Amino acid sequence: MINAIWLKMIRRIALGLAPLLLAGCSRDSDPGPGGVTQGEARQLDAAAAMLDQRPAAPLVDATVPADLGDGTADLPEPKPKPKH
Repeated sequence: MINAIWLKMIRRIALGLAPLLLAGCSRDSDPGPGGVTQGEARQLDAAAAMLDQRPAAPLVDATVPADLGDGTADLPEPKPKPKH
């Protein structure tokens, strides 16, 4: 009698878990472009779209004039190596 109750309970649990287990076998794991899965490709596309929507950073460095000098380099003379 206990075995019949256990079998019914196990059968109900298995039938309840079957849809959840089958949901894990979605098409997200199928190969997609560039060697990633389709789910990963969707996530990468969403991340790229979020980055595209962000405002561009100000170009502070590009607005400051560079000091190019006269084009010659005044480097110090190298010190001679001591002989041992």
